[in-house]
Amino acid sequence: MAKKPTFWDKFKRRASPKKRRKSKRPETFELEASPGRKIHLTDVSLRDGHQSLLATRMRTEDLIPTAEQLDAVGLWSLEVWGGATFDACLRFLKEDPWERLKAFRQAAPNTRLQMLLRGQNLVGYRHYADDVLEQFIVKSAEHGIDVFRIFDALNDIRNLQSAIRVVRQCNKHVQATICYTVSPVHSLHHFVEQAKRLEDLGTDSICIKDMAGLLPPFEAYALVKRLKAAVRVPVHLHTHYTSGMASMSSLMAVLGGLDVLDTALSPLAGGTSHPPTETFIAALRKTPYDTGLDLSKFAPITSQLREARKKYHQFESDYTGVDTDVLLSQVPGGMISNLASQLAEQNAIEKMKEVLEEIPLVRKDMGYPPLVTPTSQIVGTQATLNVITGERYKVITNEAKNYFLGLYGEPPGSLDSATQQKAIADDAPISNRPADNLAPELQEAAKELSEHDVSEEDVLSYTLFPSVALQFLHERASGDLRPEPLEPLPEGGRGGGQQGLHLAPMEFNVTLHGESYHVRISGSGRTVDGKKPYYIKVDDKLEEIFLEPLQEVLASGPDAPVSTDTRSDAAKGERPKPSGPGDVTTPMPGRVVKILVAEGATVAADEPVIVIEAMKMENQVTAPIEGTVKAIYVSEGDLVNSEETLIRLE
Repeated sequence: MAKKPTFWDKFKRRASPKKRRKSKRPETFELEASPGRKIHLTDVSLRDGHQSLLATRMRTEDLIPTAEQLDAVGLWSLEVWGGATFDACLRFLKEDPWERLKAFRQAAPNTRLQMLLRGQNLVGYRHYADDVLEQFIVKSAEHGIDVFRIFDALNDIRNLQSAIRVVRQCNKHVQATICYTVSPVHSLHHFVEQAKRLEDLGTDSICIKDMAGLLPPFEAYALVKRLKAAVRVPVHLHTHYTSGMASMSSLMAVLGGLDVLDTALSPLAGGTSHPPTETFIAALRKTPYDTGLDLSKFAPITSQLREARKKYHQFESDYTGVDTDVLLSQVPGGMISNLASQLAEQNAIEKMKEVLEEIPLVRKDMGYPPLVTPTSQIVGTQATLNVITGERYKVITNEAKNYFLGLYGEPPGSLDSATQQKAIADDAPISNRPADNLAPELQEAAKELSEHDVSEEDVLSYTLFPSVALQFLHERASGDLRPEPLEPLPEGGRGGGQQGLHLAPMEFNVTLHGESYHVRISGSGRTVDGKKPYYIKVDDKLEEIFLEPLQEVLASGPDAPVSTDTRSDAAKGERPKPSGPGDVTTPMPGRVVKILVAEGATVAADEPVIVIEAMKMENQVTAPIEGTVKAIYVSEGDLVNSEETLIRLE
């Protein structure tokens, strides 16, 4: 008796080129499903999920229970470390990132742990010397990382070679990565040739990293199919949901021959994150590509993670949903939210459209780099400066200058010669591997920390993020590590133990000079220097405002004044507003990293006098005139904005 044909048999007959009817279209697409095989999943909730949706703010205590439960379900790997998590642990969460990794290893002993490594940039925003890279990888492997996903923002393979070599020496899994993007200088042929070179270097698998969600479904099928024909190692897909195409593209990649797919648990999926893990388990069930995972085991895990997410409601953003504008701007969602925050601090949120229009122009000037850390920050910050200052490249960040000097690697396309000349002046660009020009760093870093009680891991943290790590080490030594506070969830009157609670207005009409406006409060951010950002809609137009309380009353009692002068020294007027030609200001809000002059020193016009970190990029601020340093109004570590005088020259 003949076997009854299955759906997949019928599908293959319909999809086969021999059975396809001739089309009148000028171009045809022939789809032939790849042979059946088990599709493996990597869950990225514990790293990229909350990095994409919650600004990397989830604390280890809320991630470990999920890791413990996921350890038993049979995933190919768990992505738990790297990317922005290292910086966020030190800067915001006041956690030791190395201790977080150890905790994950203990919580998930049976599952591969995976990290995202930015090639020679490691987990930072600049290239580090080879001694730093080697020690960082060795320690990461020692504390639990099994799979190192290694990428370079420019797809410059020279920047991956050392990392690949060291990971192999540690007997860990090398997953070399292709950063997918769209530009006049990128093509499928370009990506396939890169994959061949990565295989020659000894990678164990290859990942397609679609950080902005730009990979269309049919191109996903074609790219994976061509990669599988060109290389022998497994192919892995990492795609974001920003454009809304991620699930479609992922399914087409499976049909093209994909081996492993990145997904995120549903409470941290979608928007600027990834396709849902549970959805793909269900979608592939009882097909030739069945994951073999039991969907019922995920229900309690997702329920617990959904509750944990609520604690971080203050980091929810209007810019983390599906946004099809990315298909035109190619700006990743996380980058958009960062830009919005910076513009809001400058009281220039209305310039967002101009910045988004400027980004592709800056990217073209820089030879079409893929927009992924750190190039996304370099391009985004420079575009923002071009708009805010009212003149293109009037102010050029240190990182942009270093980019044009070749210190990040070889750009995919040609640089704009006029812009490059303006950025580097008389300096000569390099053409060799950038790290070959870097002297060893660890020994000097250890000397600088000689008076502190530190470990080898602490020295690495300090080398990667000097000012942030040093502050962390001081606070740890004094027992004063305090993570940024989490705002309580509004209880809606359910907190029976609290007396006299009442509803506060969230939506109302405001009448001013006879004009009425409909206002709704959409959310708020964290307080910085006594100022709290609120996101409000005025006649359905989203605005960001900052409130600085000068006097408050008890909401549940009589209207008695309460002294709450929480303003910083700067807010109280200790830093004067710029008034003269010798007043040094920052073009963007940020943090003082280093003061390069002392009071009484003589400086030349355009000489660097202070370094400001903004949007994770360091920017040298130069002297506006030749003169003598009369006063310095800031200290290293201070938060500053463009309406303050930082240094006065006369």
